Amino acid sequence: MRPYDHPDSVKLIAELQQLFVVRYGEADATVVDPAQFAAPAGHFLVGYVDGVPVACGGWRAREEARPPLLAGDAEIKRMYVVDSARGKGYARLLLAALEQAARDAGRTRLVLETGDRQPEAIALYESSGYTPMAGFGHYKDEPGAHYFAKVL
Repeated sequence: MRPYDHPDSVKLIAELQQLFVVRYGEADATVVDPAQFAAPAGHFLVGYVDGVPVACGGWRAREEARPPLLAGDAEIKRMYVVDSARGKGYARLLLAALEQAARDAGRTRLVLETGDRQPEAIALYESSGYTPMAGFGHYKDEPGAHYFAKVL
């Protein structure tokens, strides 16, 4: 576990934001406070290979309880694997670790948003048991946004 604002987290998140610029023409505009990823209401992980940070992701509690969000939800954010480490199963391992951490914290469902220009993310979530749900948050009215949920 690493804080959202740890230097390794910040480096990977900056790379992810640059990927969004390349794929969508702009960085993700979703408001994120690093404190949201601190226990007990959040969790953030950085994965390393030979001491080098190669993957990150986290969840933050979503307590709004306004449909489509429910009491007990946590939102997956900032899932990313560097190019050189893709295709090796790190994203799947990271997602499983986030799911377990959310379960351990008493969360009952994970929700997330991704975009149509991230087909590898959509494939990961669908193959991991996530199902489509109604939109929420900053991009809920964007036609290319995809929303998924998984009961834990």
